[in-house]
Amino acid sequence: MERLYHQDEMITRIWNQSKHNGTFDPAEFSRYQVKPGLRNADGTGVVAGLTRICNVHGYLVNEGERAPIEGRLIYRGYDVEALANGFLSQDRFGFEEAAYLLLAGQLPNEQELSEFHTRLMQDAELPKHFIQDIILRSPSKNIMNVLSRAVLALYSYDSEAESFSPQTVLRQSIRLIAAMPKMMVAAYEAKLYAIDNKDMHFHKHDETKSIAENILMMLRHDRQYTRQEAKLLDLCLVLHADHGGGNNSTFTVRTLTSALTDTYSAISAGIGSLKGFRHGGANYKVSEMLDGIRQAVSNPKDKAQIKTALERIVERLAGDGSGLIYGIGHAVYTLSDPRAKLLKAFLSELTPGTQQEETFQIACAVEELAPEVLRRKKGDNINLCANVDLYSGITYRLLGIPGELFTPLFCVSRVAGWCAHRMEELTMPASKIIRPAYKSIQAERAYAALEER
Repeated sequence: MERLYHQDEMITRIWNQSKHNGTFDPAEFSRYQVKPGLRNADGTGVVAGLTRICNVHGYLVNEGERAPIEGRLIYRGYDVEALANGFLSQDRFGFEEAAYLLLAGQLPNEQELSEFHTRLMQDAELPKHFIQDIILRSPSKNIMNVLSRAVLALYSYDSEAESFSPQTVLRQSIRLIAAMPKMMVAAYEAKLYAIDNKDMHFHKHDETKSIAENILMMLRHDRQYTRQEAKLLDLCLVLHADHGGGNNSTFTVRTLTSALTDTYSAISAGIGSLKGFRHGGANYKVSEMLDGIRQAVSNPKDKAQIKTALERIVERLAGDGSGLIYGIGHAVYTLSDPRAKLLKAFLSELTPGTQQEETFQIACAVEELAPEVLRRKKGDNINLCANVDLYSGITYRLLGIPGELFTPLFCVSRVAGWCAHRMEELTMPASKIIRPAYKSIQAERAYAALEER
């Protein structure tokens, strides 16, 4: 115990020294024209590259100022709302179609889609003993960390892991899109058994079913689900499949790709980025926040009580202490997030009479009230809208999906976009390693001998 105490003392001392020697004056960022977060002064992103894969459209620039507009998400030139309405109107599942579109740059015809689905189902089969050796032997309470490790492990089973040929990278991409759902479910079952002390079940995937159907079937011990449930999960997968090249995880994948590392290392890094609470992990934070608001109010329909709860969150008197209202605001969207709009429309029809009805009502109130609460706190008139995280967690809860899988499901979907961006980065005509600059403002110091310090 004494040794541990001295170790903790050492850690505290080093941390205090680091903090003392690493402080920054906020004015220094303006003085040196540094753009924190690769953001311009008006909040827009610094343009770092070109892409044909995805466009996140949330404002217009008019005479140098951002003009808010209704948000649009565009995959390869197709509005995601039009894509969703297309396959929903025909009572089809759309994620496989969206993944093909992102990878190939065009919508598949009937035969191409059928062949792509067949290949995905074949590649969903993991190597022999992979689940036992890679996942069951090292369970974790955080599924994202297991997924990152499992993706890296797949490198060892690929004889062409270091190849950069377009055909090989595409083969690896399809394999990762196909394998991610099964690895996610296996990681969750391992966690249930080893950490939660519960039974675990493993079900084989059904090659005749969609990825969304297979996820529900593999997760549920009785393998039962309704078509409506599978279509709702499928819509979530489509809406999360990509979000432009500048979001943190996709930019991470492109950054590693620009260094000419292997596919598995690049995608594993993207998973690590997506895990963060400022990125994909925000959907779980939203669920925690909504639960906290429900406990804080006596009447979930009383907007005055909800507004008070939000004010306490902003003042760091409630919530996780960050002062953030999760699910509100976006780097690009100003008036609306099209993904949030689509999910909200589904939930308005599906939540009445369910255990998620009150939570959905609170989320709708948060969407209405939070922007004004935040504007008063910040003292500006910035446009704030609900983002997809406000409603995706409720959607997963409605489907009976545990909170530990909210962000992993995001990952299962987003790997399609990551792989498309990796392929595009590798084929850029003026490809260079991504290397932004950091301005050093540390003054030089004369070296002192050890006994003189």
